[in-house]
Amino acid sequence: MLAQPFSDWLSRRGIHFAWIIALVTFLTMLTSSAALSLPGAMLAPIGQEFGWTTGQISSALALRFVLYGFLGPFAAFLLERFGLRTVICAALSLIALGMALATLMHALWNLVVLWGLALGVGSGLTALVLGAVVSNRWFEKRRGLVVGMLTASSATGQLLFLPLAAWIIQHFGWRVAILPVFVSCAAVACLALLFVRDRPEDIGLRPYGTDPAAPRPAPSAQRMSIWEPLRVLRTSTQSRTFWILVGTFFICGLSTNGLIQTHFISLCSDYGLAAVPAASVLAMMGAFDFVGTITSGWLSDRFDNRKLLFWYYGLRGLSLFWLPHSEFSFYGLSTFAMFYGLDWIATVPPTVKLAASTFGREKAGMVFGWVFAAHQLGAAVATYGAGLSRTLLLTYTPALYAAGTACLIASLAILAVRRPAPAPVLAPA
Repeated sequence: MLAQPFSDWLSRRGIHFAWIIALVTFLTMLTSSAALSLPGAMLAPIGQEFGWTTGQISSALALRFVLYGFLGPFAAFLLERFGLRTVICAALSLIALGMALATLMHALWNLVVLWGLALGVGSGLTALVLGAVVSNRWFEKRRGLVVGMLTASSATGQLLFLPLAAWIIQHFGWRVAILPVFVSCAAVACLALLFVRDRPEDIGLRPYGTDPAAPRPAPSAQRMSIWEPLRVLRTSTQSRTFWILVGTFFICGLSTNGLIQTHFISLCSDYGLAAVPAASVLAMMGAFDFVGTITSGWLSDRFDNRKLLFWYYGLRGLSLFWLPHSEFSFYGLSTFAMFYGLDWIATVPPTVKLAASTFGREKAGMVFGWVFAAHQLGAAVATYGAGLSRTLLLTYTPALYAAGTACLIASLAILAVRRPAPAPVLAPA
């Protein structure tokens, strides 16, 4: 609708329309990540109202992480078949519907359907795979930086919404806290409808940073099959690098979304910290993660991505070991928020770059989709496992120690990835 005239207006001022696509994608991923993290602030009030245990609620919320992850490879197919604008609008509508109908739920199966199924599918379609597809389609240069910026959107969603949601829950109840996310989904869907286009060629542009003298790529006449993600999976499993990325990203999800994002407010309440200050600590992590992830994207364009991941996983593991001994004081939690927050999802840009350099740019989106599926499977395991630990043992400490140990294993395992072979230099005839 407004994409072509707005692109022409920006071009006259030396601004590429790719940055508008990146901005709308950022807002889309921000909103979906805010919806995905919001139930973590509602564990206690929902459990008290309906009489459900932490383990029961966690089992329902674990489903959203499984769907969020395993839709990744097929999200790449849907984005290819139906386009960015259609998928973004449909996903945000599904998220908004699931969040709104949850205010009427009265049984545990309602929670499973609305926050497990609907929220999992909607957020899965706008997950990190969307960012990888947009960066590969619209950017030739600054791709690592763009991946870092889009990945940081989840931290920004947490930074903006969680403290506000905790305050609203405390004063008006958990149902009213859903309203900001619902409104944001509707607003961003309208922006996508007006401005998003699938490829630069749709509005007469080339990807940002493309050499003007380079020939334009011929459009592909072959439509992607729905089985293409499975074929990519079959060929990728023959690579040792694929399995290392899958295993380390499983641990990444185990130690972030499933554990801290879901259970941190409940963990703090065990030590006498109220929901609002606990959400503020999460927001502090989000602020550090915003900086850390963008910096990670910049670093991934310049340094060995394996060594970056070694440090990211190692520091995260040490911070998880230290958390139970922080006494949950202001200084203790601030220190944890800084070290843990800086590499919350800073692992994404180096992982995307390793996938692209190993499997090629064309397959990078789907390969990363399967790797990301392992991430969310790890998140689901931690969501359920940490909730079970809290229910049976009345403490989260075993889950924190287990996640910290897994991170140290991941930091060593990633060094086993082979360096990508350099391009051959041809001698002149």
